[in-house]
Amino acid sequence: MDILGVVATALWAMLPAYVPNNAAVLAGGGRPIDGGRTMGGRRVLGDGKTWRGTLAGTLAGTALALALSAVTPTVSDVVGHELPRFPLLAGLGLAFGAMLGDIGASFVKRRSGRERGAAFPGLDQLDFVVGALLCAFVLAPSWFAQTFTLPVVVAILLVTPLLHVVTNGIAYLLGLKNEPW
Repeated sequence: MDILGVVATALWAMLPAYVPNNAAVLAGGGRPIDGGRTMGGRRVLGDGKTWRGTLAGTLAGTALALALSAVTPTVSDVVGHELPRFPLLAGLGLAFGAMLGDIGASFVKRRSGRERGAAFPGLDQLDFVVGALLCAFVLAPSWFAQTFTLPVVVAILLVTPLLHVVTNGIAYLLGLKNEPW
């Protein structure tokens, strides 16, 4: 597979994981997952991790995966490379896993003494990727093995931090986020 095919597959396969956290920001608010509980004098997760945001993000990412599957043949023809379709469980795994990865990062941030919105380089850019890949592996192992080859995973790990910084900067400029990371 050529480098453009690898990058196209990486971006396409991760789209259902890239969208959930953005959808959660737009639909967030409501009851925090941790219910205001603390651990060691600090919030377990914080007010930024809500049930509504998690559900909205998961639904948005899963719906996107199903929509992408419908247009996969056409897009594959346009880019000149066969892109993967998304079985329901793969889309769900990517979307829900992205949310779980972000929630896990929030837990780590609180334990390390960082406040909501504080930067944590590396973790901020890849938390959702790790969660998405793990959940997709658990829910759709054969699809995962066919889709996420080593070159594709390397491309994801290289491209995602750049995309994360750019999209968060745009959300910040639009007033959708309180910080640009």
